[in-house]
Amino acid sequence: MDTIQNNAVATVHYTGTLPDSGEVFDSSEGRDPLVFLVGHRQMIPGFEEEMMGAKVGERRTFTLEPERAYGERQDENVTTFPREHFAAVEAEVPLEVGMTLVADMVDGPRPFSIVEVGDDTIKADFNHQLAGKSLMFSVEVVEVRAAEDAELSHGHVHGKGGVHH
Repeated sequence: MDTIQNNAVATVHYTGTLPDSGEVFDSSEGRDPLVFLVGHRQMIPGFEEEMMGAKVGERRTFTLEPERAYGERQDENVTTFPREHFAAVEAEVPLEVGMTLVADMVDGPRPFSIVEVGDDTIKADFNHQLAGKSLMFSVEVVEVRAAEDAELSHGHVHGKGGVHH
């Protein structure tokens, strides 16, 4: 197998930039390549869509609008909490605007950024930091292989670059 398709394990090197500024927001440069199980919601939707059919050795460059990446920013994802809810955190480190923390929610852990620190309240933004932004990717396909049955049933890659059970 040498082509990215559903239920394949794809290994890629990538660089993600913000097209407006050219700022690199993520890259595998100088690190191990990214390994993912195609078609199992491990990547943002547009990334997989753009990489479908790519062959080993091929490089693709594409731009994703917010709706194909992390979505638009949603005002309802910004909320205010009583500062006393952060007492345990503040005992360890001072709260600052821009700090990223993780909340234990009913549906699992959710990261958020502190956007305002008041005397009695903390304003938290649960939007993804790249929500509302267009993203440009340059991606090179390093390897493609068929997923093993265990990987398909578990929904993730095993071994190098994946999960070790």
